[in-house]
Amino acid sequence: MQYVEIAIALAGALGLAWIADLLTGRRGLGGTILVALVSGACGAFLAVRVFAVATLSDWEWLPWAFAAVVLSLVAFFLFRSKR
Repeated sequence: MQYVEIAIALAGALGLAWIADLLTGRRGLGGTILVALVSGACGAFLAVRVFAVATLSDWEWLPWAFAAVVLSLVAFFLFRSKR
């Protein structure tokens, strides 16, 4: 399975977005998924291209992607408009 790491990252980001949406009272799963997927891609980019701690064929970039998802979801729910 050549791209299993990417599939796990996508499933993990979607799962974290769904959990965050459940914990905050279901206000919009679409925006939460968008934030999670974009931040997961940014976390992977940081691990692979900026800090060069892993390659996409390694597993080391997955915690970076999941940490970026968690940080961005916290920031999203903390700083978003509550109208």
